[in-house]
Formats: sequence, C-alpha cells, structure tokens
Amino acid sequence: MNRRTALAGVVALTAGLTLAGCSSSDGAPDLTVSGAFMPQPVGDMAAGFLVVKNSGGTSDRLTSVTSPLSDDVTIHETKNQAMRMVTSFDVPAGGELDLRRGGNHIMFMKLKQRPEQGDTISVELHFEKADPIKVDLPVKETTYNPKTQ
Repeated sequence: MNRRTALAGVVALTAGLTLAGCSSSDGAPDLTVSGAFMPQPVGDMAAGFLVVKNSGGTSDRLTSVTSPLSDDVTIHETKNQAMRMVTSFDVPAGGELDLRRGGNHIMFMKLKQRPEQGDTISVELHFEKADPIKVDLPVKETTYNPKTQ
C-alpha cells in the first residue's frame, strides 16, 4: 500500500507541475515599442506615432495614453480619410499595432506648451492586460515621415 500511495503522490505532483507549466507566462502579452516620434506641432494640438509589437502568445489592447504635455490625450483611427476617437486598439498576439501618419495615431489636444524639434515628450501607454509602458517621443520636423525617409 505504501508503494501505491507514494506512486500516486508522484503522479499527482508531476501532473500539478505539468499544469503549472501550461499556465505560465508563455501565453501573456510581451509588448515592446519602437519608432516613436511626434512631428513638431504648428498649433495647440499634436499627434504621436509609434509601433507596439507583441511577441507574446496573447493579444492585448491599448486603452489610453497619458502625458504631462496635455490633459486631453486620446487615440484616433483614420478610415476613408476621416479621423475619429476610439476607446482602444488591438495589439494582436505575434503581431503589432502601427500608429503612423495617415493612419491610426495618438492625439494631444490643448497643449500645455508647444514642443520644438529636438525636444522629447514623455507618454505612458496603458493596456488592458500588460503593465503601462513609458515612452519618450522625440519631436521631429513638422513634415517628418519615417516611411518616406
């Protein structure tokens, strides 16, 4: 009976470790940000652009952006050359969210000051699942577009 009990214990422990391995963070979102920039604004609003890459096994959602530059920072999608505010953007598992000129972007309204080329603007990206990510947006010339550089 002792051998059976010991064997059952080993089987239970092995099954428990196997299940724990299945529920590890391997399937969690793994987010990184690249290509961040802000064109120098010409008025009291500005736009921000960047790429969020998700190399994890679970999708996530960008739900908001905050910045000391403005108390009114929103995210916008562009469809058929029309811009509208949205509540979130998907960041697919194994994919990316591309916020770029002419497309989806971050919008800063009622700027507290107007940044100049060479400045850096701090933002914090907030997600549904992942921890917030702090990003510095270098301010580039007004016409800067990395897709055409």
